[in-house]
Amino acid sequence: MPKMRTRKSAAKRFKISATGKVVYRHTRRSHLLTKKSARRKRRLALPGVLPAGEAKKVKRALGGVRGAQERRRDVTQCRA
Repeated sequence: MPKMRTRKSAAKRFKISATGKVVYRHTRRSHLLTKKSARRKRRLALPGVLPAGEAKKVKRALGGVRGAQERRRDVTQCRA
């Protein structure tokens, strides 16, 4: 069976939080900021969380990357 590969384009754009959520950086925050309201810029500065359906695809593209909770769950199951 071939090795599981990480899609590097996905690895640069997304990360898995400790609770297993897929977090990304909002777009439209890099330039042309004078026309955007302060409220909008603050909202865009916050990290975004992907919905469950999209997160499943991204996790598959990241290739075996898991959150801290999933790793802890595996360790506790091994001990039992």
